[in-house]
Amino acid sequence: MKKLIYILVMLPVLLTACIEDSISTSPADQPTFSVDTLDLGTLFTTQSSPTYAFTVHNRHDKVMSISDIAMRDGGVFRVNVDGVAGTRFSNVEIRPNDSIYIFVEATLPEAGQALPVAVEDHLDFVTNGVTRSVVITATGQDVKRLQGLVVDHDMTLDASLPYQIFDSLVVRAGATLTLAEGVKLHFHDKALLSVDGTLRSLGTVERPVEMMGDRMDNVVGSTSFDLMASQWQGVVFNPGSRDNYLQHTWIRNTVGGVLVDSLGVTDTPGLTMVNCRLRNSATYALTSIHSTIDATGCEIADAAAGAVGLVGGRYSFNYCTFANYYLFAALGGPTVTMEYVMSDEADDSGLPLMQAVFSNSIIYDGLGRDDLSYGDLTGSAVTFNRCLLKSAGTDDDNFINCIWDTDPLFYTVRNEYLFDYRLQPESPAIEAADPAFPLSAAAEVDWYGIPRALTIGAYQYVAPE
Repeated sequence: MKKLIYILVMLPVLLTACIEDSISTSPADQPTFSVDTLDLGTLFTTQSSPTYAFTVHNRHDKVMSISDIAMRDGGVFRVNVDGVAGTRFSNVEIRPNDSIYIFVEATLPEAGQALPVAVEDHLDFVTNGVTRSVVITATGQDVKRLQGLVVDHDMTLDASLPYQIFDSLVVRAGATLTLAEGVKLHFHDKALLSVDGTLRSLGTVERPVEMMGDRMDNVVGSTSFDLMASQWQGVVFNPGSRDNYLQHTWIRNTVGGVLVDSLGVTDTPGLTMVNCRLRNSATYALTSIHSTIDATGCEIADAAAGAVGLVGGRYSFNYCTFANYYLFAALGGPTVTMEYVMSDEADDSGLPLMQAVFSNSIIYDGLGRDDLSYGDLTGSAVTFNRCLLKSAGTDDDNFINCIWDTDPLFYTVRNEYLFDYRLQPESPAIEAADPAFPLSAAAEVDWYGIPRALTIGAYQYVAPE
């Protein structure tokens, strides 16, 4: 009797399975795709791309047999259907209300030109006599590859093609590396720019110099690797380096940002920055240890440890924006951290105590942390002149004519992955700067080429049309 009951219970299940497994022949039963277009992004030519994927769904109650899957034109794109590589696939079955993965890679040929070249093909799916397609696109960029380059004499890199840097790019003592306007340096994983001599980066409004990782595709969906830190090590100015100058230079996607390491406290800055952007670092975007830095019109933003970390040294920051809306980790500290600032405390290093002037600058944390590190500045040589601060406080000998406890009203919207540190029309930083702090000729316009006219922060406000 128990066996009879068992058979009666299982029989409908078996019958249902047979019905579900029948293969549809109706032209109306077609697969659906997770994307209409699969864009592999910008790829360096002759180099294999990462693997991209999309899904093919059977949303019907019968088995779907795709009689043919193939690239329409063939060529640069490689296809893998649910784990099987090939150029053409026949009679690929998808069970009812199930799906399969399609994987795509590419190696684009050299284009023989400086401008990127777009490539497009179609992956065709023929099902019950009907053809449906997914567009596959990529953009190929020719590139010069530098492997472990050591600059031991004066050298200039031009902008005829982007550069892909493997291992490290090292500037020896006594040598100067000049980056002409428009140069793009793409650093591979763990690569480093190490400067013992001198670096001169001469970007312009129209053609800035850019240093970034070598992944130019998307992490997921439309989220670009351009937002991701830790793609390469960063830039290190080592002890003995001198007279470094960065103008209209954008450094991003690093582990360590820019490190200025013990260049000395001198009348001549070890590093001068004009209209630069330092963004997206897994530690600080800018770290300086007992060095001299002069920065004007710079945006220093979005880093896990804090935008800036200063130990000793002599600093001038004028018309700068220090902001932190870092995306991919909990923040470790204030936007600006300072150590060794008290003139009446012993400093075991024996080096000069910190001297710093922040003027016409915005210091703001957008994630609930402090803008400035804790500590009483009374008696120190650190002053904030006409700065907009997140902190609530009052003016004194170290804070002069500051705007306290105020949101600068950036256009940044973190949860939409928009990081734009220009100012909205209602910003209290507009028309609020102190013109007494002089500008060099190069800093009379901002990153976008707009003449400066009393807007606090890195970017001059321009009323929207």
